[in-house]
Amino acid sequence: MSNVVLLAVLVLGITGALFAVVLYFVAQKFKVIEDPLIDEVAEVLPGANCGGCGKAGCRAMAEAFVKQGNMDGLSCPAGGSAVAEKVAAILGCTPAQAEPQVAVVRCNGSCANATPKSRFDGLQDCAFAHSVFAGESGCAFGCLGLGNCARACQFDALGIDAETGLPRVDEEKCVACGACVKACPRGIIELRSKDVKNRRVFVACRNKENGANARKSCSAACIGCGKCQKVCPFDAVHVENNLAYIDFTKCKMCRKCVAECPTGAIHAVNFPPLPPKPTATPQTAQPVATPTKVEEKPSQPAAESPKE
Repeated sequence: MSNVVLLAVLVLGITGALFAVVLYFVAQKFKVIEDPLIDEVAEVLPGANCGGCGKAGCRAMAEAFVKQGNMDGLSCPAGGSAVAEKVAAILGCTPAQAEPQVAVVRCNGSCANATPKSRFDGLQDCAFAHSVFAGESGCAFGCLGLGNCARACQFDALGIDAETGLPRVDEEKCVACGACVKACPRGIIELRSKDVKNRRVFVACRNKENGANARKSCSAACIGCGKCQKVCPFDAVHVENNLAYIDFTKCKMCRKCVAECPTGAIHAVNFPPLPPKPTATPQTAQPVATPTKVEEKPSQPAAESPKE
């Protein structure tokens, strides 16, 4: 009996050794030598794996940086300029200067502006609600307020405001990773340029219905009247499908469109208040001078010439 056990152990040992040798040679044959720079770059990346760079994660982004050898067309929005400088130092290249951006909520359908007409009691998920529900106010383009964007944000920069029912962006925490943009099934959230003073002008509406129907759902909806487009001197505002859109690459933030919008759908953030419009002062009537009568003197009869 002991011989049988000893033989079994010996066979298993020899088999295991043979497999180990085979696996060793296979590993040597197919091993992938990885550039050590990838580990260095991965260490300086934030490690959020937010996907804002367009890659599967920070490790994939590090591989893209090293493989390309420079930062052209690649950026880490979560890391910002500080991380860009560190990556550039490792790669020995010039850091890419990306224009800072911030998430903007393009919906003004708050509880005050969009009166709820129904209630959604299903799964508290925006994607599911979007597929089966127009919205509590009846607007099929407005924010559903179920918080998918807030749950997708890994930087605690988004939350649902209890008073308005809309997402609120913390500008100091937002890194413009774009996770909230991808999470919103209705395209309510957009990344827009972050001005030096963090100012921006945008249309807080996505409703493409005609003006009358849009106003039924929300009193602050864009009605596509085109007044903003007519008053813009920089060709930054265009109305298409009953909806105005402001191109932030052309907008000079003069705010003429803000003052012209009849529904308040255009928002200007972090600006001082606009000066009041000058009111036309009634001109005081000037006293009309009455013409003075000039008394005409009776004409003197012409002197008769002496008769010869």
